[in-house]
Amino acid sequence: MYTQMGPPPVATIQQAQTQASTIFLAKVFNWMAIGLGVTGFMAFVTVNSPAMQQLIFGNKMMFYGLMFAEIGMVLYLSARLQHISSQTATGLFLVYSALNGVTLSAILMIYTMSSVAATFFITAGMFGAMAVYGLVTKRDLSGMGSFMFMGLIGMVIASVVNIFLGSSMISWVVSGLGVIIFTGLTAYDVQKITQMGAAGIMNQGEGAIQKVAIMGALTLYLDFINLFLSLLQFFGSRRD
Repeated sequence: MYTQMGPPPVATIQQAQTQASTIFLAKVFNWMAIGLGVTGFMAFVTVNSPAMQQLIFGNKMMFYGLMFAEIGMVLYLSARLQHISSQTATGLFLVYSALNGVTLSAILMIYTMSSVAATFFITAGMFGAMAVYGLVTKRDLSGMGSFMFMGLIGMVIASVVNIFLGSSMISWVVSGLGVIIFTGLTAYDVQKITQMGAAGIMNQGEGAIQKVAIMGALTLYLDFINLFLSLLQFFGSRRD
């Protein structure tokens, strides 16, 4: 029997790429969900522990120390991902998620639980819609991603300036920009992660796959959290 030798059909290659990107994207979303779960759990524990509240919010140095530690972890993961083990990357992501839950517990003390829950579900709906768009669109979103990143830099600068001005109007504008920027970044980041999966990331070793998946999970986690915080400015009801 004669068997034709040669490169596999284009359809077969595309099917394999689609399957690989789906598997990789599922891994990224699983870790993102784990991170959000750890954050929610730690926020709940902190808000129900007077001792932890006193330790963290009764001491400004402690609170700001935790904030800087979180920023340091994100920067370290981004800069050293290729040089650390997958276990270290995973551990740092989980520790970051836990610390973020501790600091974000302040939200549960400022806003009513019902408005926080409602904002969370609104965020999940918007995030999910933009994630689907980033997954199915044929349009290249790299240009939009660059534009949104420039907007993010402007948003950060405006936020820093507003620390000294204390303007409620600037705060509202920044929150509005945050909603636009992080919805756009969600679509862009999902498309980028999907392309990474299709480009052959699943052919690498398990450790390399895990590290890239953790970085992708951290990216989407930050998109979700920042979108949630921006929306909370509009939908959150403060406690009396």
